[in-house]
Amino acid sequence: MKWRKKPMRLQTAIALLACVVVLLALTVTGVLIGKEVAAKTEADLANEAQATSRIVAQSPTVIEAMTGKRDEAEIQTLAENVREATCVQYIVVMDMNGIRKSHPDEEKIGKRFVGKDEKDVLQGKEYLSVAEGTLGTAMRAFVPIRDEDGKQVGAVAVGILMNHIREAVIESTFIIYTGIGVGLLTGLFGALLLARKIKRVLFGLEPYEIAGLLEERTAMLESVREGILAVNRDGNIIMANAEASRIFRRAGIVEEPIGKAVEDFLPRSRLRRVLESQHAEYDQELELNGLVLVANRIPVAVEGQVVGAVATFRDKTELKQLAEQLTGVKLYADALRAKTHEFMNQLHVILGMAHMGKQDELASYIRRITNNQQMEIGTVSRLVQNPILAGFLLSKWSIARERGVQLEITGVHPLPRLEEPEMVHELVTILGNLIENSFEAVEGSESKTKKLQVFLGYDGEKLTLSVEDNGVGILKDQQEAIFNKGYSSKGDDRGYGLHLVRASVERLGGNLAVTSDEGMTRFSVELPYCEMGEKP
Repeated sequence: MKWRKKPMRLQTAIALLACVVVLLALTVTGVLIGKEVAAKTEADLANEAQATSRIVAQSPTVIEAMTGKRDEAEIQTLAENVREATCVQYIVVMDMNGIRKSHPDEEKIGKRFVGKDEKDVLQGKEYLSVAEGTLGTAMRAFVPIRDEDGKQVGAVAVGILMNHIREAVIESTFIIYTGIGVGLLTGLFGALLLARKIKRVLFGLEPYEIAGLLEERTAMLESVREGILAVNRDGNIIMANAEASRIFRRAGIVEEPIGKAVEDFLPRSRLRRVLESQHAEYDQELELNGLVLVANRIPVAVEGQVVGAVATFRDKTELKQLAEQLTGVKLYADALRAKTHEFMNQLHVILGMAHMGKQDELASYIRRITNNQQMEIGTVSRLVQNPILAGFLLSKWSIARERGVQLEITGVHPLPRLEEPEMVHELVTILGNLIENSFEAVEGSESKTKKLQVFLGYDGEKLTLSVEDNGVGILKDQQEAIFNKGYSSKGDDRGYGLHLVRASVERLGGNLAVTSDEGMTRFSVELPYCEMGEKP
């Protein structure tokens, strides 16, 4: 009689797998982080040694003492004061013959430097070295001492003992490994709880039973030629068939819908409204990123309680394929990246100045960037009341500085508050693409000074926008073609920005004009607009 091996229960398999994954993940992560922290600690100590060496080498007291203008005993006093205020173990000042002028052990002052690694610094080089000296093996930072005329008169060696470095590394990594140990125990306990929870959620079904149910459901859903989208009672998407995914891809939506809130994934789906009203909607048009769909939305009830809703839809037209709704998001992301990059650069400069103790230069630098920021914020806040549009324009200043372009934003009358999100999105699309187009135009010009001017205005009945640059210009026979979809002189996958601008202007019922000569191009936009509460 043959005995078939009993398959492992789902609960047991999940618990074992989760335990193994947690163990491997934490172990690998711990090792990698530990190495990174150790390397970072050593690098920080090396930087500390180098910074201390430079401070001592540039000290007027040391320079004057080495050139005979001060008593050499002052070198020892200064070196010991600096050593006690830092994490280094010794600071040795030596003359051009390698004779010590300072040392933690005063008996060694006047004797030759030990270690045989000082030759290069006496030839004017600055470097790090690991060698054994009178106090033991140490990492040493060498910096030459130069007088006011740039002539080398000695050198400084700052040392951190390797035992001290090892202790610092152990101290830095101890907390990490302790946390990993606690995380491992927590993960193992959580894995057991997760396995039991999953088993309950699956109603006690084993994998082969679940597979059979899924195959039957999938076969039914994939056999229809309409897109099907289902949400639960919380409005989260729980199912989308292959036809729905195909329609989403045609509309430029490639992200996975399962698990997302339906209003975030499809803002105009109206499924949330169907859930709340519990009334079906039939044969309603749905515009999705240029695709026009005919949709039916039906609430799903179980035992008289609404537990979700289903939308079925089919393509009515293939007039558009551009995902215009995503354009504004891309512009926001580019602007945020530039702002973040600029901010990090400023932080690095501030950190470097603070680390080197250059307080006056640091204060001047902070005042300069603060004044620039206040000027930009003042200009934009005077002209733009909508916070989204104002923040977007401020970030364009960061992009302009990053690209080496002089950006000027002017206006006569401030824009209204622009309470309508759709209007703000269209303005971001228009201004963002026009400014980006001008950036590319000035970058392609031979002008030493690259300028870009943005004008904003409002007279109570219409918005006026213009973007002018001193770039290469646009030929007259191209001034109409540049708005065609896909038209570009910059290569493939380009030529959509100005097309989107014209589409947005037309949707808002406005006018778009371009004026261009050699060395100057201006795009002008007029949009009818009355603030809410005013008569048009």
